[in-house]
Amino acid sequence: MEIKLHAPLDMHLHLREGAMLQTVAPLSARDFAAAVVMPNLVPPVTSLERLLAYRQAVLDAAAPHQFAPLMTLFFQPYPEEILRAAQPHIIGVKLYPDGVTTNSAGGVNDLAAVEPTLAILERLGIPLLVHGESHGFVLDRESEFLPVYAHWAQRFPKLTIVMEHITTAEALTLLERYSNLAATVTLHHLLLTLDDVAGGLLCPHLFCKPIAKRPEDRAALLEAALAARPRLMFGSDSAPHPIDRKETAGCAAGVFTAPVILPILAELFARHNALDRLQAFVSDNARAVYGFTPPNKLVTLRQAPWQVPARYGEVVPFYAGETLAWQVDG
Repeated sequence: MEIKLHAPLDMHLHLREGAMLQTVAPLSARDFAAAVVMPNLVPPVTSLERLLAYRQAVLDAAAPHQFAPLMTLFFQPYPEEILRAAQPHIIGVKLYPDGVTTNSAGGVNDLAAVEPTLAILERLGIPLLVHGESHGFVLDRESEFLPVYAHWAQRFPKLTIVMEHITTAEALTLLERYSNLAATVTLHHLLLTLDDVAGGLLCPHLFCKPIAKRPEDRAALLEAALAARPRLMFGSDSAPHPIDRKETAGCAAGVFTAPVILPILAELFARHNALDRLQAFVSDNARAVYGFTPPNKLVTLRQAPWQVPARYGEVVPFYAGETLAWQVDG
């Protein structure tokens, strides 16, 4: 059995820089037509010059695969002329609360103070992508941020606001309330709960932010993904870290899923008799939300077992060493 996907898209991807970029970019570029590339480098992507240089570095690392990096700026109070100049080169601006996740230092401390910039984004038609967590108790951080989304959705009704990597049933409920809200969901949040991360021996390679939540949250996310609900898009949040930053005290947050995304999604959707909706989940919904046409790339998956490598370079992948039932052809 096989399935063909037209222009699969990863709407939330970390590629890093330097040697790590060289290791991980080809894995996403092989399987996806395009991906939204996160700007939280060190230092972050805050200028057009840095953005264009980073885009070229991604293209060089992804060659010879057909792949379009969809670039983002790291949110700060930009003047309108800077955003106008960047607009042809970006798909959105990414907002991080200060210190809420990996490489988010220098993010937003005062959520009220961002509104003048949000007004410019709304006027220019540039989407706002948000890591929506508070600094509260870890299981409540997404829930505590939802009123912020609701306020912005009402205050800026023509601004497309993307709730990144949602993890709760509450976020899905909010998604239905406002037509200018969209959301991404990751592969690992469709499969994991907090029990998988820390219910027995701690598994550092499953530790991410936002952290995996309760079984009822996972069930709600999976149901919505399998139904390919409009305005719910696939975004991997694949986040590579070298093994010495994962298997250590002060473990870095991030799950590296890039090499296994489409095979696991195919197996998951097939198991639930929903393969006919995988195309919408991994491509069509994102095209509608962002209103763009990705490269014309056809990716074929077929049922054929393969074993996930223990490592890619210095990075341990999701499902390392396990045998998957589907693989990307070629």
